[in-house]
Amino acid sequence: MPLRKIPPEAFDHYVALGPGRGYQAVAEKYGVTKRAVTKLAARENWQQRLAEIEAKSRADADKDHEQVMNATRERQLQSLRLAQRRAIERLRETPIETASDAARVLTLAIKQENVILGEPGDRTAITMEDTIRREYERWMVVGGQGDDQDAEGPPRPGVAK
Repeated sequence: MPLRKIPPEAFDHYVALGPGRGYQAVAEKYGVTKRAVTKLAARENWQQRLAEIEAKSRADADKDHEQVMNATRERQLQSLRLAQRRAIERLRETPIETASDAARVLTLAIKQENVILGEPGDRTAITMEDTIRREYERWMVVGGQGDDQDAEGPPRPGVAK
């Protein structure tokens, strides 16, 4: 191959190749040997630069996702608060006997708002203490069941019968 100089944009091309990138592809693009590309990459720290670019890209993507989630959450909260205001207005205008629909809307909106704000809903209100107690009872050996077996399981290893 004739001696050619690898242009400065070779690294940009390398990055643009994506996950399947390789020095051979860069060498073919610029008509040079893979060895020449490898030497240049080592001299210019291509691997470290690529790792930094990918880390920054991930951080930027995470930040974008966080902004989208925050905007979505804020929109949902605004909608729920509007529903709450309307339900309260309706409750004020309506005799107590016929206010059940407005009360139902208000209750649902408050519950949904609490879930969005991170408070437990009806089905997620399980405390750590409840979880630990349930797991402890599940793994605890029940006394009086005899032998060296758990209530539900086979003999424990290392225990003679």
